[in-house]
Amino acid sequence: MNMHARPPQLLPEHAAFQTCQVRWVRHWNEHLFSFAIERPASFRFRSGEFVMIGLEGEGKPLMRAYSIASPTWSDELEFLSIKVPDGPLTSRLQTIRAGDQLYLGKKPTGTLVADALLPGRRLFLLSTGTGLAPFLSLARDPDIYDAFGQIVIVHSTRRVSDLAYHDELTAQLAGDPLVADQALLQFHYIPTVTREPFRTTGRIGQLIEDGWLFQPPVAGDRALNPETDRVMLCGSSEMIRDFSAMLERHGFVEGSNANPGTFVVERAFVG
Repeated sequence: MNMHARPPQLLPEHAAFQTCQVRWVRHWNEHLFSFAIERPASFRFRSGEFVMIGLEGEGKPLMRAYSIASPTWSDELEFLSIKVPDGPLTSRLQTIRAGDQLYLGKKPTGTLVADALLPGRRLFLLSTGTGLAPFLSLARDPDIYDAFGQIVIVHSTRRVSDLAYHDELTAQLAGDPLVADQALLQFHYIPTVTREPFRTTGRIGQLIEDGWLFQPPVAGDRALNPETDRVMLCGSSEMIRDFSAMLERHGFVEGSNANPGTFVVERAFVG
């Protein structure tokens, strides 16, 4: 018997949120972890959307927006989170175990969806830190491979150990039953690390400006082209601001669900 085992942490029912059981937790390092909860049968979402999740708080549940990392066909909802020692939610969330319960919002939403982009040839998914999460969902969506000829995930982190899902992405999603064949031909993963030695160490903006990002196996123009390229951004507010300005200088126009454009950002992001 495990002397450290504790009974599952159960939550009282709440009218505004669904109560879901944690299926598994994976700690990447001391700063980063993934977890999955059971997916209610009635829960629908589009690849790239986020939802509110949380725990019981003082007087009312403590909820935060988290991008859904799992594909739309999965029977579980997967999330990627940083660990903030004094964060109201993440300081508690990082201790969850399989069998515990979390609150789940009933209505996912967000702009990092294919519907918010005009048709194009290449789709660049640019992320820093846990901003990778929505792109894990998009890259495992068969429809995205029909809509774009190439899907390119760029993930920038400070440290090598922060490159969550590195092995799965390097293998071009080989273990994914629905997109493995298409991903082998159309999916490219470019990790870069800014504060430790790694095979790629430039910031994303630098990799774009000097053309490094567009070398084989990425095919096509050696620069971003608003006529044919589409871009999604997810990361820190500083990253969103800087990249949005850069893209607009290159002739890109920000899109939304109501008015599709050539790039989209997520502003409701945690972490």
